[in-house]
Amino acid sequence: MQLIVSTSNDPAYNLATEEYLFSTYDEEFAFFYCNNPCVVIGCNQVWQNEVDALFCDENQIPVFRRLSGGGAVYHDRGNLNYSFITRKSPLNPGTTSEFLHPVVEALARLGVMSIIGHRKDLWLHGGYKISGTASHVTMNRVLQHGTLLYDANLEMLQGALNPPRNLSPVKGIASVPSPVKNIIRYKIDKSASQYVGVESASVFFKQLIGELKQIMQLETDRVLTIEEQKKIVALKQERYDKEVWNKRK
Repeated sequence: MQLIVSTSNDPAYNLATEEYLFSTYDEEFAFFYCNNPCVVIGCNQVWQNEVDALFCDENQIPVFRRLSGGGAVYHDRGNLNYSFITRKSPLNPGTTSEFLHPVVEALARLGVMSIIGHRKDLWLHGGYKISGTASHVTMNRVLQHGTLLYDANLEMLQGALNPPRNLSPVKGIASVPSPVKNIIRYKIDKSASQYVGVESASVFFKQLIGELKQIMQLETDRVLTIEEQKKIVALKQERYDKEVWNKRK
């Protein structure tokens, strides 16, 4: 499995990269990225039913639609997105939570104890969600990806993911709200000393990716070629930059 860490914080570019890697190659990838503030909704969701449109507009939080199903999530630089793109097989049907086991182990190595929930999500002991996941499966390929809250702006998260009471009559897949907590708060509470020994988001993410590289035996970091980047930009402009995709009914 090849390791790719995005150097971009553009949500549209990273979503396009994910789709490009999934649909273009037969190889397997572990892809990691952090986005600028945004909301990313599931493929089959009605965006008006998932976000506070006025709040998002006032706070310059754009809405994007991803390839996979699942619920709406908030992204910012305090949130790490992990994506595992693999070949489909009888042992890897894309319907289990097996892909989360390395993440749980990597977190444990960094002092964060988590458990896998029944929705293929990750929870801290005490009932706080730190990671939600979604998947997209075709005949030959499996995309399983998730978010990881480390030091996200929870005020922005709660404000953005606050749908109106009068929902659109258009039917879609509704999100399931859950209590959330940042990993950094867990680490602070655990250490009982204000930010002493607690890493910044960028440092923690680098450490986590390093642990996953060892656990999953990932190949040396792969850098996208200029030609690949051009194709990703074309896909970004064709799909993820357009409201006809992001805000379709």
